[in-house]
Amino acid sequence: MSEKILFITGKLAEKQVRQVLEAMQPEFQYKVHVMGVTVAALITVDMIIRRLPDALGADRVILPGRCRGDLAVLSQHFGVPVERGPEEIKDLPQHFGMAAHHYDLSNYRTKIFAEIVDAPNIGIEAILQRAAYYVANGADVIDIGCLPGTPFPHLRETIQTLKQAGYTVSIDSLEDADLLAGAGAGADYMLSLTERSLWIADEVAATPILIPQTHGDLSTLDQAIETLLAKGRAFIVDPILDPIHFGFTESVVRNHAFRQRYPEVEMMMGVGNLTELTHADTSGINALLLGICSELDIGHILATEVSKHACRAIREADRARRIMYAAKQHNTLPKHIAPDLLTVHDTAPFLNSREEIETLAGQIKDPSYRIQVSGEGLHVFNRDGLHTALDPFELYPKLGVEADGGHAFYLGVELARAEIAWQLGKRFTQDQPLNWGCASQAAETTVDLHTFKPAGTTMKRHED
Repeated sequence: MSEKILFITGKLAEKQVRQVLEAMQPEFQYKVHVMGVTVAALITVDMIIRRLPDALGADRVILPGRCRGDLAVLSQHFGVPVERGPEEIKDLPQHFGMAAHHYDLSNYRTKIFAEIVDAPNIGIEAILQRAAYYVANGADVIDIGCLPGTPFPHLRETIQTLKQAGYTVSIDSLEDADLLAGAGAGADYMLSLTERSLWIADEVAATPILIPQTHGDLSTLDQAIETLLAKGRAFIVDPILDPIHFGFTESVVRNHAFRQRYPEVEMMMGVGNLTELTHADTSGINALLLGICSELDIGHILATEVSKHACRAIREADRARRIMYAAKQHNTLPKHIAPDLLTVHDTAPFLNSREEIETLAGQIKDPSYRIQVSGEGLHVFNRDGLHTALDPFELYPKLGVEADGGHAFYLGVELARAEIAWQLGKRFTQDQPLNWGCASQAAETTVDLHTFKPAGTTMKRHED
């Protein structure tokens, strides 16, 4: 017997809800119940309890995505599960598809080594702050970078302090003395060793990361690998990823060749040579490189946030490794798993066509302005009419807010967001900030935008 689902909505959305559900041709049975309010977002839990004594025979109840309140109270009231649907009605098909194919993003295979590249030049307190930031963004290991020819008198104290604070730490240098000092102070990993410096691994307990003695020559790794395997020592190999136009494609081939040659050896990839040295959005670069890591079973990356354009690289790498891991586990493409790496564009930016917006505008009976975006541009409308433009400045003379500074400010902010969304191909929802995925710093608190709107800008709450 198929599931019965009750959809609760408002008057304005009823027609569209029914159209979308009908087009879905769902396997479940459904009813659409319209509450006595025009706008679905104004429906409250108390209102539902007062007006709807039971679930009308449904096995599950779905509320509008913007309906706020305690769902547990409603579930207890109805005696069946209650959930919020998507914020946009046209996302209902995807909502049910994702419900059927939920991806667990709590797991990953690849560890992130986040390098503090200027550690010799900053104090221990600053290093601790940077470490906390990196770990909060997904790093597993704090990599302490040494600089050639630069004194690092607080190297040992830095490693010891980080270890006492509970961090996993690596020491990063090509100088034997730095590696010995850092590993002797308690570093968990040391990079990078070659065949000539392999003797250091006999002096300390830290796990060595090996690189070729001769750049690009994998054969210079063979003896070091054989030596460590014979001793039963754990180790990681980094065949080196080169920047674009300086051997990038060949280095990708080299990583593949190494994996074919050594299918069981732990590998590392230094992704910073691409994210730092390519002026392109790092979210896409991280997605591609973590996809390569997933295919080649590369269990460690070395990442940095030095260049200003790479300011979210650690967080992006974290999301990318989780998405790629989930895709690999489910033997599927890395599509529709999570939107975190869609920082500039959206998969479905324009929910409604101009014709659909015109239909909606014809139903509006109050003076509050609504703003929507279609492929044809920006649309602002209320009971007095619909105006469309590509440039928000063209709309200002038509809105009648010359004497209302607060109202003009609000509409200016929302129309600016709408213009950015239209230009980039992003989803715009009035009263909501644009979603930049993991490229923006997440706000710690949620601001109620209605608090800042002048009278006449919000959708009116109808008397219950």
